[in-house]
Amino acid sequence: MANITLAVTGSISAYKAADLTSQLTKLGHNVTVLMTRSATEFIAPLTFQALSKNIVHLDIMVEEDPTSIKHIDIAKTTDLFLVAPASANTLAKLANGLADDIVSAVALALPIGVPKLIAPAMNTNMYLNPATQNNLEKLARYDYQEIKPREALLACGDFGTGALAEIDAILEKVSKTLHEV
Repeated sequence: MANITLAVTGSISAYKAADLTSQLTKLGHNVTVLMTRSATEFIAPLTFQALSKNIVHLDIMVEEDPTSIKHIDIAKTTDLFLVAPASANTLAKLANGLADDIVSAVALALPIGVPKLIAPAMNTNMYLNPATQNNLEKLARYDYQEIKPREALLACGDFGTGALAEIDAILEKVSKTLHEV
């Protein structure tokens, strides 16, 4: 099966990425989890380690193995890059080529042609903000495919578009994308 790099970013929906990790692993994929610092405020890295049976990568500046450069090696072995949930902050970083954390550094180091999926999750106003929409348009030009958020009652109490896509929808897009490669 595929080597999937799952980037979990700072959104209340981060807990849903645990189910996504579990489902991908049960399907036979090797899942490498990257987490932004803010994602760790919502869910513990140990959860993903237990579900993926792999080390969870948190910090671009921590190099456990002096014979390799972690973010480069992860990028080279990635068959599919998935950001779920994708926060507005991470979308902005990816759209503008920043590489100041493990998620954005691996993304920038991905070889040309590696499929990239993003599943945004945020407040409706943040999602609909012209800056976020501009970032999503830029990312589409960089061959990122968006898995659209759902309309729902959000954690903040607002109702609107911004809820993470259902896990089944994300799994379906992953499967379809991998079969296209």
